[in-house]
Amino acid sequence: MLGVAILVCFWWLILLACLAIYIEDPGPVFFRQRRLGLHGKEFTMLKLRSMKQNSEHTGSGVYSGKDDPRLLKTGRLFRKLSIDELPQALHLISGKMSLIGPRPPLTYHPWPLEQYSDQQLHMFDVRPGITGWAQVNGRKGVEWHRRIELNCWYAENVSFLLDAKIFFMTVGTVFSTADNVNTGATLAPDNSNAKDTTERSC
Repeated sequence: MLGVAILVCFWWLILLACLAIYIEDPGPVFFRQRRLGLHGKEFTMLKLRSMKQNSEHTGSGVYSGKDDPRLLKTGRLFRKLSIDELPQALHLISGKMSLIGPRPPLTYHPWPLEQYSDQQLHMFDVRPGITGWAQVNGRKGVEWHRRIELNCWYAENVSFLLDAKIFFMTVGTVFSTADNVNTGATLAPDNSNAKDTTERSC
Protein backbone atom coordinates (compact mmCIF):
# COMPACT_ATOMS: atom_id res chain seq x y z
CA MET A 1 0.00 0.00 0.00
CA LEU A 2 2.83 2.39 0.81
CA GLY A 3 4.41 1.86 -2.59
CA VAL A 4 1.09 2.57 -4.30
CA ALA A 5 0.63 5.73 -2.23
CA ILE A 6 4.09 7.00 -3.21
CA LEU A 7 3.39 6.42 -6.91
CA VAL A 8 -0.03 8.08 -6.68
CA CYS A 9 1.44 11.13 -4.94
CA PHE A 10 4.59 11.49 -7.01
CA TRP A 11 3.82 10.06 -10.48
CA TRP A 12 3.91 13.59 -11.91
CA LEU A 13 7.34 14.25 -10.40
CA ILE A 14 8.69 10.98 -11.79
CA LEU A 15 7.25 11.88 -15.22
CA LEU A 16 8.83 15.35 -15.17
CA ALA A 17 12.14 13.89 -14.04
CA CYS A 18 12.07 11.35 -16.88
CA LEU A 19 11.42 14.14 -19.37
CA ALA A 20 14.26 16.26 -17.96
CA ILE A 21 16.70 13.34 -18.14
CA TYR A 22 15.79 12.56 -21.74
CA ILE A 23 16.13 16.19 -22.83
CA GLU A 24 19.60 16.47 -21.29
CA ASP A 25 20.87 13.06 -22.37
CA PRO A 26 18.58 11.12 -24.77
CA GLY A 27 18.39 7.44 -23.92
CA PRO A 28 16.98 5.23 -21.16
CA VAL A 29 15.62 7.34 -18.29
CA PHE A 30 15.76 4.47 -15.80
CA PHE A 31 18.86 2.83 -14.40
CA ARG A 32 18.78 -0.85 -13.51
CA GLN A 33 21.39 -2.48 -11.31
CA ARG A 34 21.74 -5.89 -9.67
CA ARG A 35 21.70 -5.70 -5.88
CA LEU A 36 21.64 -8.09 -2.92
CA GLY A 37 18.35 -8.29 -1.06
CA LEU A 38 16.71 -10.40 1.66
CA HIS A 39 18.82 -13.49 2.50
CA GLY A 40 21.37 -12.31 -0.04
CA LYS A 41 19.12 -13.01 -3.02
CA GLU A 42 19.83 -10.89 -6.09
CA PHE A 43 17.25 -8.54 -7.57
CA THR A 44 17.29 -5.69 -10.08
CA MET A 45 16.93 -2.31 -8.41
CA LEU A 46 15.36 0.54 -10.37
CA LYS A 47 16.33 4.20 -10.12
CA LEU A 48 16.04 7.29 -12.26
CA ARG A 49 19.24 7.67 -14.28
CA SER A 50 21.40 10.42 -12.81
CA MET A 51 24.58 9.85 -14.82
CA LYS A 52 25.58 9.68 -18.47
CA GLN A 53 25.00 6.37 -20.18
CA ASN A 54 27.50 3.56 -19.46
CA SER A 55 29.03 5.51 -16.58
CA GLU A 56 29.66 2.30 -14.64
CA HIS A 57 32.38 1.51 -17.16
CA THR A 58 34.14 4.88 -16.94
CA GLY A 59 35.78 6.93 -14.19
CA SER A 60 35.71 5.39 -10.72
CA GLY A 61 33.07 2.95 -11.92
CA VAL A 62 31.22 2.75 -8.60
CA TYR A 63 31.11 6.04 -6.73
CA SER A 64 30.69 9.62 -7.82
CA GLY A 65 32.00 12.67 -6.03
CA LYS A 66 30.87 16.26 -6.00
CA ASP A 67 32.52 17.20 -9.30
CA ASP A 68 32.20 13.87 -11.12
CA PRO A 69 31.89 14.75 -14.85
CA ARG A 70 29.72 11.68 -15.40
CA LEU A 71 26.86 13.22 -13.43
CA LEU A 72 24.06 14.87 -15.37
CA LYS A 73 22.99 18.34 -14.27
CA THR A 74 19.52 16.95 -13.63
CA GLY A 75 21.05 13.95 -11.91
CA ARG A 76 22.97 16.15 -9.50
CA LEU A 77 19.69 17.75 -8.41
CA PHE A 78 17.81 14.46 -8.27
CA ARG A 79 20.46 12.89 -6.06
CA LYS A 80 20.55 15.93 -3.81
CA LEU A 81 16.80 15.63 -3.19
CA SER A 82 16.72 11.79 -3.48
CA ILE A 83 14.25 12.05 -6.37
CA ASP A 84 16.18 9.33 -8.21
CA GLU A 85 15.01 6.84 -5.56
CA LEU A 86 11.26 7.31 -6.20
CA PRO A 87 10.89 4.41 -8.70
CA GLN A 88 11.86 2.05 -5.88
CA ALA A 89 8.23 2.37 -4.77
CA LEU A 90 7.69 -0.46 -7.25
CA HIS A 91 9.93 -2.66 -5.11
CA LEU A 92 7.78 -1.87 -2.08
CA ILE A 93 4.80 -3.17 -4.02
CA SER A 94 6.62 -6.32 -5.13
CA GLY A 95 7.94 -6.99 -1.62
CA LYS A 96 11.60 -6.92 -2.66
CA MET A 97 12.25 -3.85 -0.49
CA SER A 98 10.73 -2.08 2.48
CA LEU A 99 10.72 1.60 3.35
CA ILE A 100 13.20 1.11 6.22
CA GLY A 101 16.08 -1.33 6.11
CA PRO A 102 19.72 -1.66 5.05
CA ARG A 103 20.44 -0.21 1.63
CA PRO A 104 20.98 -3.16 -0.75
CA PRO A 105 24.65 -3.42 -1.76
CA LEU A 106 25.90 -4.20 -5.24
CA THR A 107 26.49 -7.87 -6.03
CA TYR A 108 30.23 -7.20 -6.36
CA HIS A 109 30.87 -4.20 -4.12
CA PRO A 110 32.07 -3.77 -1.44
CA TRP A 111 32.68 -7.50 -2.07
CA PRO A 112 30.77 -10.56 -3.37
CA LEU A 113 28.27 -12.23 -1.05
CA GLU A 114 30.53 -15.23 -0.37
CA GLN A 115 33.17 -12.92 1.09
CA TYR A 116 30.91 -11.49 3.81
CA SER A 117 31.77 -12.82 7.26
CA ASP A 118 29.17 -14.76 9.25
CA GLN A 119 28.57 -11.67 11.38
CA GLN A 120 28.20 -9.37 8.38
CA LEU A 121 25.66 -11.68 6.72
CA HIS A 122 23.17 -10.67 9.43
CA MET A 123 22.45 -7.48 7.49
CA PHE A 124 20.57 -9.69 5.02
CA ASP A 125 18.23 -11.03 7.71
CA VAL A 126 15.81 -8.17 6.95
CA ARG A 127 14.49 -6.70 3.72
CA PRO A 128 16.62 -3.93 2.22
CA GLY A 129 15.17 -0.46 2.50
CA ILE A 130 14.91 2.81 0.65
CA THR A 131 16.44 4.39 3.74
CA GLY A 132 18.09 2.88 6.78
CA TRP A 133 20.12 3.28 9.97
CA ALA A 134 23.40 3.77 8.09
CA GLN A 135 21.82 6.43 5.87
CA VAL A 136 20.82 8.58 8.84
CA ASN A 137 24.21 8.07 10.50
CA GLY A 138 26.47 9.44 7.83
CA ARG A 139 24.83 8.43 4.57
CA LYS A 140 27.51 8.39 1.82
CA GLY A 141 30.24 9.51 4.16
CA VAL A 142 30.34 6.16 6.02
CA GLU A 143 33.08 3.66 5.12
CA TRP A 144 31.69 0.25 4.15
CA HIS A 145 32.90 -1.76 7.14
CA ARG A 146 31.20 0.72 9.47
CA ARG A 147 28.15 0.85 7.20
CA ILE A 148 27.73 -2.91 7.45
CA GLU A 149 28.11 -2.74 11.24
CA LEU A 150 25.27 -0.21 11.36
CA ASN A 151 23.15 -2.39 9.08
CA CYS A 152 23.75 -5.45 11.26
CA TRP A 153 22.90 -3.49 14.40
CA TYR A 154 19.62 -2.47 12.79
CA ALA A 155 18.80 -6.06 11.80
CA GLU A 156 19.33 -7.17 15.40
CA ASN A 157 17.34 -4.31 16.95
CA VAL A 158 14.55 -3.68 14.42
CA SER A 159 11.34 -2.31 15.93
CA PHE A 160 8.48 0.00 15.06
CA LEU A 161 9.92 2.79 17.20
CA LEU A 162 13.35 2.48 15.58
CA ASP A 163 11.79 2.56 12.12
CA ALA A 164 9.80 5.66 13.07
CA LYS A 165 12.98 7.33 14.32
CA ILE A 166 14.81 6.51 11.08
CA PHE A 167 11.88 7.81 9.02
CA PHE A 168 11.84 11.22 10.69
CA MET A 169 15.64 11.43 10.67
CA THR A 170 15.54 10.67 6.93
CA VAL A 171 13.10 13.51 6.32
CA GLY A 172 15.51 15.88 8.04
CA THR A 173 18.49 14.49 6.14
CA VAL A 174 16.78 14.83 2.74
CA PHE A 175 15.66 18.40 3.36
CA SER A 176 19.09 19.40 4.62
CA THR A 177 20.80 17.41 1.79
CA ALA A 178 23.42 16.40 4.37
CA ASP A 179 26.11 13.76 3.69
CA ASN A 180 24.89 13.18 0.13
CA VAL A 181 28.31 13.33 -1.55
CA ASN A 182 31.18 10.88 -1.31
CA THR A 183 33.94 12.87 0.37
CA GLY A 184 36.44 10.17 1.26
CA ALA A 185 37.33 6.52 0.87
CA THR A 186 34.18 4.40 0.90
CA LEU A 187 36.17 1.22 1.41
CA ALA A 188 39.27 1.16 3.60
CA PRO A 189 42.16 -0.09 1.40
CA ASP A 190 43.72 -2.09 4.22
CA ASN A 191 40.41 -3.87 4.96
CA SER A 192 39.17 -4.59 1.46
CA ASN A 193 38.57 -8.31 2.08
CA ALA A 194 35.67 -9.15 4.40
CA LYS A 195 37.28 -12.46 5.41
CA ASP A 196 39.97 -10.46 7.19
CA THR A 197 37.42 -8.59 9.30
CA THR A 198 35.64 -11.44 11.06
CA GLU A 199 36.62 -10.03 14.42
CA ARG A 200 34.66 -6.87 13.75
CA SER A 201 31.34 -6.82 15.56
CA CYS A 202 28.12 -6.38 13.59
